[in-house]
Amino acid sequence: MTRTHATTGDTELRHMRRALHLALEAEAGGNLPVGAVVALGGEVVAEAGSAVLLPFYHPGRHAETEALARVPASLWPRSREMTVYTTLEPCMMCAGALLLHGVGRVVFGALDPLGGAGEMLARLPAYYEGGAGAPEWIGPVMPELCDPLFRRVLAGFDALPCGKSNF
Repeated sequence: MTRTHATTGDTELRHMRRALHLALEAEAGGNLPVGAVVALGGEVVAEAGSAVLLPFYHPGRHAETEALARVPASLWPRSREMTVYTTLEPCMMCAGALLLHGVGRVVFGALDPLGGAGEMLARLPAYYEGGAGAPEWIGPVMPELCDPLFRRVLAGFDALPCGKSNF
């Protein structure tokens, strides 16, 4: 796994702004403010916001997993060419899904020092020895816009049945 703070071009910033828009839409609809976009060849092929709270509570309906579920099946043979843009560093569940789907790159807006999976990707099982198959992990790329969303995610997440307030 490679973690970088690479500069982003206009196309990447456009996809990150779309993810930010999806996060704000999710929040306006009563969900946690996280958005994700899946791009292939610079074009959006799937996108989603968090759906953890609505239409019904489901702790696995993160923006990244929702977006991955919307990728057309015919595109999965090209998964190594895909980039997932997300407003928040993916958690362990989402990082596992990204790894198993074979996504080549992840670009995230805000670092999640409490639940982000970047550190975990350096300790993958033997099958992925040396980071083979792990996505390039790029971020944070828009902390000035995405860090406030992270703080709102954390405040909302702690109160969920799976959150820290219920441990």
